[in-house]
Amino acid sequence: MTGIGGAASAGMVDWNLAVATATRLVRPGPDVSRDEARAVVAELRRHAKASEEHVRAFTRMIPDSVRPADTPVLVVDRAGWVKANVAGFREVLKPLLDKMQERRGSSPGGAVLGAVGGKVTGVELGMLLSFLSSRVLGQYETFAPPTRELPAGENGGGRLLLVAPNIVHVERELDVDPHDFRLWVCLHEETHRTQFTGVPWLRDHLEGEIQSFLGETDVDPMTVLERLREAAQSLAGSRPEGEEGDSGRSLVELVQTPAQREILGRLTAVMSLLEGHADFVMDGVGPQVVPSVAEIREKFQQRRAKGASRLDQALRKLLGLDAKLRQYRDGERFVRAVVDQVGMDGFNRVWTSPNTLPTKTEIAKPADWVARVHGRTEG
Repeated sequence: MTGIGGAASAGMVDWNLAVATATRLVRPGPDVSRDEARAVVAELRRHAKASEEHVRAFTRMIPDSVRPADTPVLVVDRAGWVKANVAGFREVLKPLLDKMQERRGSSPGGAVLGAVGGKVTGVELGMLLSFLSSRVLGQYETFAPPTRELPAGENGGGRLLLVAPNIVHVERELDVDPHDFRLWVCLHEETHRTQFTGVPWLRDHLEGEIQSFLGETDVDPMTVLERLREAAQSLAGSRPEGEEGDSGRSLVELVQTPAQREILGRLTAVMSLLEGHADFVMDGVGPQVVPSVAEIREKFQQRRAKGASRLDQALRKLLGLDAKLRQYRDGERFVRAVVDQVGMDGFNRVWTSPNTLPTKTEIAKPADWVARVHGRTEG
């Protein structure tokens, strides 16, 4: 395969610099011996395999007679997680960056902007990824094209990433049984793999929504700079008088058009569904296979809610990660309410097509989804 992203978009973001910056800045992982590291990797692989059977039996998303496309399990370090996500970003952002490259080439001073902008953006992206790389426990990565380092399933399938040093760090921080915690994490991440392998249209639907969102982006460089200036003022508390209404908005929200907000509403709903479903499955399977699940869940929820420090809280706000925490909570409530009302098989109608996905309003009002999809009301 040729260079991901193509030559046209290469100048907008220096992807190699992003990887180099993140790798240089990434925090060292927990102190483990080589033998202990090998044992952790082997155990995570075993748990990932065992989780596949547990999740399929509980969710009933994939009939026993169907063998879903196999996708690899990659146990990675923090640098490996960074490389996988840069490859994914590079693929997803290619159309937008190509468009910006064309726009920049015809604008006054475009060449000067290009000479510096790609490296600045690469450094900024690298700093962001270095921050995130020490916090992510696992991820089903579906957008990066397959390479020797990032093998993928057939027909555009992704790969399951388990970030071993972060899992070890958190299990020690929470002081929980490490074997139980590793299986618990694998149950959550395996649910995401089941979602994408069991619902063939889901990946393309998500990519289409993301591309629609990016397609609405105003690519005029001066407009982008103005939006970023507004974001910086918001974060610094120096907004012009009369603009206090933006105080609760993240950097992501500050760069959106009305059309983007509509698309983001749909994306928020589907991400809430996916994350909430994973939490629901993790809690449903956990008591049968993870003896200390109640202790793990309680301690992990406390960790999620409070963040590590004031800097961590500020960065979470800037990046919109607080919204992700709400997605776990709101999505899990939606799934639980629907399963309570129409059972697991009734809930699984959510995977029929994009039209049966819940709207953002329905995530908050599960009975509305049941009424629309099942033609019945609560009571």
